[in-house]
Amino acid sequence: MNNGSRSRDAIVDAARALTVASGWDAVRMGAVARAAGVSRQTVYNEFGSKAGLAEALARREVDRFVGDVRALLRAHGDDVRAAAHATISHTLTQAAGDPLIKAVLTSTGGGSDELLPYLTTRSELVLTEATEVLLEWADGVLPDADRAAVAFATDSVIRLVISHIVLPGAPVAQTAAALADLAVYLLLHAVTQGARTG
Repeated sequence: MNNGSRSRDAIVDAARALTVASGWDAVRMGAVARAAGVSRQTVYNEFGSKAGLAEALARREVDRFVGDVRALLRAHGDDVRAAAHATISHTLTQAAGDPLIKAVLTSTGGGSDELLPYLTTRSELVLTEATEVLLEWADGVLPDADRAAVAFATDSVIRLVISHIVLPGAPVAQTAAALADLAVYLLLHAVTQGARTG
């Protein structure tokens, strides 16, 4: 990693920490520069504006989340329930403990928060990218499943996970277990559909 990349990463790290601590509206480029150990001009050179920094911060959160989903799915191989449970549990836990992740996944924000448009745009992107990762995984572990039924299953489960992030109704462990069971049911239905049409 070169010095430019390290500086850029340090700036985004600083912006993230300041955003979580006091909200994006309160974040100032000078404060980000001090926290990152760089000059204010370096921050502007790297990102152009506060809007550019917001975009980079949102993009990093999306990449991190989607990377976690991919790793969890791969770690459980063809054990559909274990993979579903691990991914759902991780998502619910991360969102409950990390306001920025919650904002990325649900497009929540308040007031005049300038970060919201970037999070809103990226929340659509994260849903698209997470769905693609899930479909790719399903193609590998359920190759004979009906593709349309798998797409419906993954979309339904993702939407339910988001609804439980926005309005939690039970402890994370209980919700994750129930949603994992539902995911298995829907995916097994997709396999049955594939057998009928194949």
